[in-house]
Amino acid sequence: MTAYCEFAATDALHKPYHDLEYGFPVRDDSALFERFVLEINQAGLSWATILRKREAFRRAYDRFDIDAVAAYDEAQRSRLLGDAGIIRNRLKINAAIENARRVVKLRDEFGSFAAWLDRHHPRPKEEWVALFRQTFLFTGGEIVGELLMSTGYLPGAHARDCPIHEKVIAANPPWMADSGGRL
Repeated sequence: MTAYCEFAATDALHKPYHDLEYGFPVRDDSALFERFVLEINQAGLSWATILRKREAFRRAYDRFDIDAVAAYDEAQRSRLLGDAGIIRNRLKINAAIENARRVVKLRDEFGSFAAWLDRHHPRPKEEWVALFRQTFLFTGGEIVGELLMSTGYLPGAHARDCPIHEKVIAANPPWMADSGGRL
């Protein structure tokens, strides 16, 4: 098993995320945006920190309503910078707001954030990283890779011997289409 699969199997904080979310396909734009913002905020920190603060992030960012976040002004930015429940990093907060604005534009063109992802799928991780860097702020290889793996666009979330791997396969994540059904 991967180290995360082994670790999460017995960790009360990580197990629900690992067993119910990680690697499963995500189609809802708010849920995709949430994962994106959480991955950005995880940069330089542990995933445990993000999971502990997840509900505070949901409250702070209007439950990841993309239109609401895209409309944030300086008062909202200041509110986020003062919110001890989230990561108070100006670059990460600015990226979340600006990326929401960019997702709104993508939705106008493609119909949804998920449709934009689908339009560019499949591609190798390196090409995804280049595309995200052209399209969004605060996106590096780890952020993009984890976002896409956690939402089913890239394989590798679970080891083949992890019991959750078969559940992910049954959910038919987008990466399965790339593999021609091969594991």
